[in-house]
Amino acid sequence: MKTEKTKKHTASDIPIHCTYNHIANVDEMKLNLRNPNKHPEDQLKLYGKIIHHQGWRRAVVISRQSGLVVTGHGAVEAARLMGWKEVPVDEQDFASEADEWAHLLADNRLAELAEMDQGDLVSLLKELEGKIELDLTGFNADALAELAIPYNNMPINEGTLAEINTECPKCGFKWQRA
Repeated sequence: MKTEKTKKHTASDIPIHCTYNHIANVDEMKLNLRNPNKHPEDQLKLYGKIIHHQGWRRAVVISRQSGLVVTGHGAVEAARLMGWKEVPVDEQDFASEADEWAHLLADNRLAELAEMDQGDLVSLLKELEGKIELDLTGFNADALAELAIPYNNMPINEGTLAEINTECPKCGFKWQRA
């Protein structure tokens, strides 16, 4: 991996907003092939779009012991797909190989264990509508359509919440079909 001596504030011309040790060339990075989290191309394209818009908000974690990516596989794969050559990296020490594996697995799993409040989610998405492309929240048109299913089984047309005419049975939040 190539290490920069001086800190840059961009990687692949994308602003860096996170702490990092250095900038690494994505072609020289070694993904952990045993990472059970797989990233489909549609997810990587969306991830790349979000990074391009938001900048780098999280460095890729590399183990000093193994030299492998521990967290940030999706970011590296998205960078490769987008044709970017650099990513911010945070090299870290792990007490053991088992600790390295545990961190990789926990990073993948912990977000899955959270519970999403659908009413709060719909409210936030509605608030953002028209201010930002909603897919920059990670919710593409299909995911937005799925949000309508628990309320009235009507799909969202064109991927916007404004086209729904329903009320959340839990929180009472209302939104209207255009």
